[in-house]
Amino acid sequence: MTYALQWLRSLVFVGQMYLMMVVLGIVFLPWALLSPRGARTACKTYCRWVRWTARWMVGLRTEVRGTPPADEVLIASKHQSFLDIILIFGSIPAGKFIMKRELMWAPVIGQYALRIGCVPVDRGKRSQAVRKMVEDVAKGRQEPGQLIIYAQGTRVAPGVKKPYKVGAGVLYEELGQTCVPAATNVGVFWPRTGIYRKPGLAVVEFLPEIAPGLGREAFMERLEDEVETASDRLMREAGFDPG
Repeated sequence: MTYALQWLRSLVFVGQMYLMMVVLGIVFLPWALLSPRGARTACKTYCRWVRWTARWMVGLRTEVRGTPPADEVLIASKHQSFLDIILIFGSIPAGKFIMKRELMWAPVIGQYALRIGCVPVDRGKRSQAVRKMVEDVAKGRQEPGQLIIYAQGTRVAPGVKKPYKVGAGVLYEELGQTCVPAATNVGVFWPRTGIYRKPGLAVVEFLPEIAPGLGREAFMERLEDEVETASDRLMREAGFDPG
């Protein structure tokens, strides 16, 4: 009975969450068309709404640990569900995601993502995608912001092991920027698919910076070790054994 009630609460939460996405998308559209600042304000308002409603509707509290970067840096994060997008973007001044090209055509999400400076890539053509990603990012550097890449390239469920993609290393090397790794346990409470949302404390944690200058291989090894170790710690804190 308890599970069924929580599932119903989750269904209502998910429904209103997507409804509010459309409502805010329409309300902020004139400002978003005029200025990227308007698009960022809309997205940040939505992030606050999701975190607030998650707390009282399904008992899911959220927390951002560490120091969210404010400078022009590369953020390389673990990705478990839509919630880590909400927590990361909502905590930094001007986040821009490396995103899969298909999202460009998603209603509201695609249009606002492009307005805030997200970089779409074609994951089906790896070498071309990485080259295009570096070119697009380099062209957009005149507008400062925090570039966010999900180092494994996709959402990965808690306990599942998946290799880290070369894209994070290429960007770190080519852009010459500081990298801020980020770990999370959000998938324990908010799965990559499905309706059910589990009560508890979902966390994104910004880890110590990795200064520019490492070789690609050394950088990737350090990034994976630090992000996976911290994410495993956060998942155990949430009562989940990642194995």
